[in-house]
Amino acid sequence: MDRGLFDNKSHSDFFGGYCTWAVYRPGNGKFDVEDIDTNLCTHIIYGFTGLGTDNTIQCLDPWNDLYDGGGKGALYRFTGLKSKKPSMKALVAIGGWNEGSEKYSVMVSDPAKRAVFVNSVVNFIKKFNFDGLDFDWEYPANRGGIPSDKQNFVSMIQELRNAFAPYGWLLTAAVSPGKSTIDSAYDIPAVASNLDQVHVMTYDYHGAWDPYTGLNSPLFSNNLVDKGTDNILNANWTINYWISNGVPRSKIIFGMPLYGRGFVLDNPSVNGFYAPAALPIPDGPYTRQNGTWGYNEICEKFKYEAGWTVVRDSCYMSPYAVKGNLWIGYDDQQSLRAKGQMIAAMNLGGALIWDMDTDDFRGLCHGTTFILTKTVIDAMNGPTNLMPTPSYPCRTDTTLTTTSVSTTTATPPSTKKKMVYYCKREGYNADPDDCGVFHQCVYYTETGWQDFVQPCAPGTGKFALRIIIIKNMTIIGHYFKFFFKNFTIHYFFTKYFSIQ
Repeated sequence: MDRGLFDNKSHSDFFGGYCTWAVYRPGNGKFDVEDIDTNLCTHIIYGFTGLGTDNTIQCLDPWNDLYDGGGKGALYRFTGLKSKKPSMKALVAIGGWNEGSEKYSVMVSDPAKRAVFVNSVVNFIKKFNFDGLDFDWEYPANRGGIPSDKQNFVSMIQELRNAFAPYGWLLTAAVSPGKSTIDSAYDIPAVASNLDQVHVMTYDYHGAWDPYTGLNSPLFSNNLVDKGTDNILNANWTINYWISNGVPRSKIIFGMPLYGRGFVLDNPSVNGFYAPAALPIPDGPYTRQNGTWGYNEICEKFKYEAGWTVVRDSCYMSPYAVKGNLWIGYDDQQSLRAKGQMIAAMNLGGALIWDMDTDDFRGLCHGTTFILTKTVIDAMNGPTNLMPTPSYPCRTDTTLTTTSVSTTTATPPSTKKKMVYYCKREGYNADPDDCGVFHQCVYYTETGWQDFVQPCAPGTGKFALRIIIIKNMTIIGHYFKFFFKNFTIHYFFTKYFSIQ
């Protein structure tokens, strides 16, 4: 499957999501624009851009996005990949979970602000040679939004669609998998009629916000353990709900995660589904965000550490792995093959993987690069009579992993709570103990603070800070002041804490 899978099969679209912060990951986890295999994708998505205070689309990481000031120019290099495959479309995504919701709510509520935004998007797409926009507002009427967001979102995408029409650009949106959010956020028929494709994010059904274990992206429900509304927390239910409420199958893009969500078990002997787990799994060596491991981190754990038990449920169809007090639910070749087969059987528009940079993209585990991506593509372009079905009564099969790399006994995982940075304000915050990372803090009414740990850009740690000395002046921003005679020294922090 190493050759371009779309050379002879092209009835399903395949969207490869790229998170730009992957360029800052260490070692074998580092992933840059040129690591994208263009042979595999009909579309690629650049994530993310954000919404500025002036209601325009803006770069979130100018040093990486642009060439200005010696930057890396990733935006230009990303769309430049089309020279390798002219039929491929490049979209830019705006939003994402870390961007929040409230400022988008404010923008779409005002026709004048919407007009400013639309004009800025048109100019942005022209400047960087994109082929469209993926609107990833998470989510209208939620997380600080207001009920009228539901209609204002429709107005927003109508205006974008009208502005895009003369250029033939694509307009897509990433949408929620959860019923309560779907019902409050989207006028589904209107959304469907104004978008070229609807990217249904069938993941994050369970995670560290829960006090118990659960799969990140189960395909079906398990009637033996799912109670109450938990039986709708699965991809099959979500996809069918969007279809039954008015989205044509051809516009449904099945979003799949190439990462898992994990927990620290309260009691290692109680380690099945819905097992008590108050803490997130410690961060992995590449993604470095507790509660989440990329598939490349998971498969390398299996390769280098003996003693992991992989459990596969015949109903959920997605596996989890447990070792000591560590528990991680994820997707692998088998579960993603079933999801690809569902796309073919249901005649859906295609697949979105989120994201390419957490696949086994170097082939270190499987000897083949992008093994999960290729599995999805092969399955969704295969036979249409292989609709996956859960096997009742639900049962589990277990496999004990071994390693041929090292015979050293693995150190038992510690139950000691890892020291974490406690958020005190929203936005970007320095780490008091580690100058190599920063914290993006978001406050949710339902669950309180969430801390997204991100690596600092190269050359912006504490030893690279540039001090601006300004006589008798005040700079508005987040800064520390030290007074020396007539001078005020301002440490003015940007996203990666370099002084501007």
